[in-house]
Amino acid sequence: MDSPSIVVHAPALDGSRRVTAGSETLGIAYHLDDVVEILRLADLDEIEVEESDLIDWQGGGPDDWPGLSEHHSAE
Repeated sequence: MDSPSIVVHAPALDGSRRVTAGSETLGIAYHLDDVVEILRLADLDEIEVEESDLIDWQGGGPDDWPGLSEHHSAE
């Protein structure tokens, strides 16, 4: 069975990134660990999140989570 193409969309204003497989939204991620968990829940945990060619990182790669530093500095 072929795995669907996964898209981690460009960050929203709050730094969150929508994760989709085809036309289906799998979840909203705020950190790389969230992407891993979203894929696990979708039974796609065989995908190596940071290395896979099946994931299209739009608006930045797996290390780009704008908004994260703003959230931490506000605490």
